[in-house]
Order: sequence, then structure tokens, then C-alpha cells
Amino acid sequence: MLNSKTVNHPIITANTTVHCIIKEQSRLDELTRDYMRQALSPSTVKFYGIDLSIFESWCNSMSLQALPAEPATVANFIAHEADRGIKPATLIRRLAAIRMKHEANGHVNPAQHKGVKAVMKGIKRTMGTAQDKKAPATAERITSMILHCPDTITGKRDRALLLLGFAGALRRSELVALTINDIEYTPEGIKVTIRKSKTDQEGQGQVIAIPNGNGFRIVDVLTTWLNAANITSGALFRPIKKGGAIQDAALTPRSVATIVKLYAGLAGLTIADFSGHSLRAGFITSGAETGADLFKLMEVSRHTHPKTVMGYVRNAKLFENHAGAAFL
Repeated sequence: MLNSKTVNHPIITANTTVHCIIKEQSRLDELTRDYMRQALSPSTVKFYGIDLSIFESWCNSMSLQALPAEPATVANFIAHEADRGIKPATLIRRLAAIRMKHEANGHVNPAQHKGVKAVMKGIKRTMGTAQDKKAPATAERITSMILHCPDTITGKRDRALLLLGFAGALRRSELVALTINDIEYTPEGIKVTIRKSKTDQEGQGQVIAIPNGNGFRIVDVLTTWLNAANITSGALFRPIKKGGAIQDAALTPRSVATIVKLYAGLAGLTIADFSGHSLRAGFITSGAETGADLFKLMEVSRHTHPKTVMGYVRNAKLFENHAGAAFL
């Protein structure tokens, strides 16, 4: 009598092989999707998710297929969104989300169709593409804002956050991602390593120099905060509970915007005009106003294109050598 344990039944063996192949394919599919997500910043992934949810909900309400979607479906969707007041910049991002979803699933990108492009062009011409820019927290405004930081543990943190964000022309996400290991003290000030940023998605790292300064004394303020909070490792900027207990986790990017708005209001500025980006914009604007070299500005801000920085420079110098100065 044959022992069934020693016999490889062809059907069982084939089924096992197929099962293993399917399981491995599923694992690789998930790994591929994960790597594709890693190609984007966390904030981009978040907003793409919101955009796709909006698109899919609209398709369901119209009994249309979202994946793969017909070009006419996408064209009608962006026309609908524009009609309810969604700005062109947001629509462009929603098209990018739809493109990513389709390409990730092996489908042709419907947003590339000439009909969709024509609708998008018409929306831009109708609505305009100018973006609402937040006010820069210039050196003068920062001076007014930090005067309102109380002599408490929270005030010390906020003062250090405002000054470091301003002096480093840091994005909100970059500011809250900083850790003790990213700070190197030198006789002139500090070197700050930014591990990953909008212009360095692969995480090669970028290093900027921040002098202590004659007026702001940025390094001294940062050291005061770290000593008061007894922070020797981990995140630089952290949430503080009502009783003064400092948490281990880092602040969120949203918290930076909240802090900027708080002190803008206390300084008598219009709160709605300011955001987390105001710190970055403020450094570039102040640099342009004082005649800083364009490429030295880019060295700190880490912009990859001079054209972007030139927009700040132009705004800062609109009245300088004005064409009508001699006769107006």
C-alpha cells in the first residue's frame, strides 16, 4: 500500500504552486504600491487621497466609472469642480491624483486626453491662475511677534520655533522634523541638516548655516528652549500640556501655522494673512529688501529655480528705482 505522505499528487502540487505564485504576486503588488507611495511626500499622499475620494464620490453620484475613467468623465468632473468655485491649482492636483491612480493600476491616463486639457485651459482662462499668497513674516514683523512670547516654557519654545523657522527659511514640515542630531554648533552659529524636503524627496540631506545674529541671537534662544525643556535627544519642537509637561512626539506642521497666526494676531497683524509659510517667505523677502545676493538666498531657501526666488525679490523691490520716480 502506498504511503500518501510520500506521493506528490500532481493536482495538489500544481495547486500549491499556483497558490504560492498568487501569494507572491500579491506581496509584490503591495510592495510596488508602497514604493510608489514613498515617491511622494506624506502631504501629497494625503491630498491625493482626498482628491480621489472626491472624484470617486462624484462618479458614483453620476453612475460613472471612476477606474478606468473615460476622458469625458474627467472633463465633466473638473468642469463641475470649477463651477463650484474650486481653484485651478487644486484642479491640477486632482488631475495629478487621477493620473497616478490610473497609471498605478495599469490604465491609460484619461487626464492626458486633449479634450481634458482643453477644458482645463478654458478654466484657467476663465478663473485665472493667480494664487493667494500669505503675508511674509519679515524681520520687522518677527521682531514684533517674538515680543509677545511669554517667559514660560511654551513661550521659550514658540520664540525658538519662530526664529529658527525664519532664519532657516524652513517649510513647516522641515521645521517640525528637526531633531537634536540635525543641529551642529559652530563658533559662528549652527549648521542645520534637513533630512528630507520638498526639493529633496530622496532624502540625500541638505545643510544650511544659521548665524547667531546680532539682534535675534537665534542660537542662544534655541539653546535656552532646549535647556529649559531638558531636551537632549529626539524632536526639537514638541507639544506642551497645560501643566507644562513636554511630550516626546514632535509638533505637527499644522501646529506651526497655529503658532505663527497666534503671534501675528498678538502683534496687531491680520491673522488671516499669515500661515506657516510666512516664516520662509519672510526670510526671502527680508533678504531681498536688504540686497542679499540671489544665489545666497537660494543657498538658504534651497529653491531649485531662481525664477521662484525672483518673485519674492521683485515684490520686495517694486518701488526701488521706480520708472516714474522722477516725474510722479
